[in-house]
Amino acid sequence: MATFLYKLGRLAFRRRHFVALIWVALLALAGVGAASAPTAGDSSFSIPGTEAQKAFDLLEERFPGSSADGATARVVFQAPDGQKMADAANKSAVEKAVSELGDGSEVVSVTDPFKAKSISEDGTIAYAQVSYKVSGVELKEATTDALEKVAQDTRDTGLTVEIGGDALQAMPETGSTEVIGIVVAAVVLVITFGSLIAAGLPLLTALIGVGIGVSTITALAKALDLGSTTSILAMMIGLAVGIDYALFIVSRYRAELAEGRQREDAAGRAVGTAGSAVVFAGLTVVIALVGLSVVNIPMLTKMGAAAAGTVVIAVLIALTMVPALLGYAGRKVQPAGRKSRLLGGNSKKAQAAADGERPNMGTRWARFVVRRPLTVLLLGVVGLGAVAIPAASLELGLPDDGSQPTSTTQRRAYDLLSEGFGPGFNGPLMVVVDAKSSDDPKGAVTTVSDTVKDIKGVVSVTPATYNKAGDTAMISVIPDSKPSSTETENIVHAIRGAGGTITSDTDAKVLVTGSTAMNIDFSQKMNDALLPYLALVVGLAFLLLIVVFRSILVPLKAALGFLLSVLAALGAVVAVFQWGWLSGLMGVEETGPIMSMMPIFMVGVVFGLAMDYEVFLVTRMREAYVHGERPGQAIVTGFRHGARVVTAAAVIMIAVFAGFIGSSESMIKMIGFGLAIAVFFDAFVVRMAIVPAVLALLGKRAWWLPKWLDRAIPNVDVEGEGLRAHDADGPKDGDEDRALARV
Repeated sequence: MATFLYKLGRLAFRRRHFVALIWVALLALAGVGAASAPTAGDSSFSIPGTEAQKAFDLLEERFPGSSADGATARVVFQAPDGQKMADAANKSAVEKAVSELGDGSEVVSVTDPFKAKSISEDGTIAYAQVSYKVSGVELKEATTDALEKVAQDTRDTGLTVEIGGDALQAMPETGSTEVIGIVVAAVVLVITFGSLIAAGLPLLTALIGVGIGVSTITALAKALDLGSTTSILAMMIGLAVGIDYALFIVSRYRAELAEGRQREDAAGRAVGTAGSAVVFAGLTVVIALVGLSVVNIPMLTKMGAAAAGTVVIAVLIALTMVPALLGYAGRKVQPAGRKSRLLGGNSKKAQAAADGERPNMGTRWARFVVRRPLTVLLLGVVGLGAVAIPAASLELGLPDDGSQPTSTTQRRAYDLLSEGFGPGFNGPLMVVVDAKSSDDPKGAVTTVSDTVKDIKGVVSVTPATYNKAGDTAMISVIPDSKPSSTETENIVHAIRGAGGTITSDTDAKVLVTGSTAMNIDFSQKMNDALLPYLALVVGLAFLLLIVVFRSILVPLKAALGFLLSVLAALGAVVAVFQWGWLSGLMGVEETGPIMSMMPIFMVGVVFGLAMDYEVFLVTRMREAYVHGERPGQAIVTGFRHGARVVTAAAVIMIAVFAGFIGSSESMIKMIGFGLAIAVFFDAFVVRMAIVPAVLALLGKRAWWLPKWLDRAIPNVDVEGEGLRAHDADGPKDGDEDRALARV
């Protein structure tokens, strides 16, 4: 592989005009597609195989035309202090609002609070429910504008009016912190390379790659039913890995120049060696993201596939566009150890200082770890273990309007309904009774209603609504606890448990659905899929790393280190988002259960990213060991060449992920924090401390591989051993510079 990538790097360097033209054309094509594509909203949410989904599908079959998947809006009214909703002026304002709400062409029905008796006991809060023919994503802008106009007109009469439900989609915003993350990345690159040109290359290529990936997702969003968060997650991951992959290749290019190689050859060698690590690091990320499909939740599968596509683009750009841009940069990209004149460097003095400088920080740290491996190992493991303790209290759920910022009308409507009707009113349970096989359908439905009323925690049960055939009924159940609470989950399980007895007695099937039940089923499905997913992803990556490192213990150590870092990251997420530690600093307005997909998503993404640092750092050690150095010295060599760059890459990735903590979307905020803290733990504790400590303790045993397995697996030559044949080829550095000047 190293030889093939070496030739690819040299080809891209020589044919830089052609390579740059291809990528710019792809960016323009994706941009045009995104600009002409319809705006995407939230993707349709389905959980195949769950009871909640089966009940939802049954409703669509037995209640045709009822728009079971249509959007709803709860328009909540609150009377001014000292007044009641029944006061003449307030009642008149509400009745006028109800009349206007029913005028839209997409409206199915509107409930009148005074006729439906949807007024709080103290008479100060009421709500009207608006049902629409289509989902919230498909609602016309004129429909949502009319809804907001009615609310504003009613506010002008003196009432407090807020709108809940899914008719108004609150689009996520990332805020200025995303830009700050990119600025931090730029500063780190300048410090790392000592050159503005060299620092700009990774940023430029990463932005082009993310631009192509996100624009493509936007262009296909409507056709593939991709949610608005899909492009944000793809941007988050694509930007981080795009900068890192380009960073490693540019860094290796400068190291090759420092050894006196001509520029085209240096570009080829950078792609042949660091590029090989980029390919395998990218493969681990892609495996982790595509592996999300084993969960069998369409939304998660699409998110993973879209993000994986952006990673593939980042790898291809690193292998082709980076060497092409290095060709354009020419002598403006200095060999390692030199700074540009703009940043205080000058050729002779700077080089003399670089030649006589003392060992760098990476070298000194590696020597310390090699001398005290057991102490470093114990401190690292105990420290991460302590941070992981809160993970034992992990509670899973899905965010609802109660987790929205208090500045949104959805959150204020949620709070008003909780105040007026109890916390469970925001998460009603829909009990569906399929009595088609029952001899007495109405008797069976009555039995279900009476049974549910007696369940602890149930506040009220509405009269059943039958379909035209009279063989299926819907019953709305209001619990006394908020939707995301453990108490509500227990009520769902109690209803389902009672349904088994009812089925045996009446031949009627009892199913529980609704958004709250869907969230509970989703969390359960994620829990059930976590271990199979972990086994699949870690297993495939383990086999891949055996091929890369030609070792058994190194991949095993890499996997165990990852598990430690991801548990510590989950512990930190629980401490902030569930326990409320530092919640004000992170902008968390409402603590509660951790998002259901967080553990499995972190396992996938963090595993892929963790293997990036493992591959980049340990391949340098492997390269030194293969070329004859002792195991301890190989560790020091790997850190001397790789620690500075891996540190820079980790800081950049942390900055990019942390930039998304400013998002208004709770899911994006939580993922941004979780990934940032996971990269911090994995890069600086696991890869920089635990990994060299374990390798120092293992010595030569770290690189042991059974002879039969050594013969069986292919030799991908990540170390670049095959490139030694090219050592004597090609002109010297000065000749190449003169050739560049003529181009």
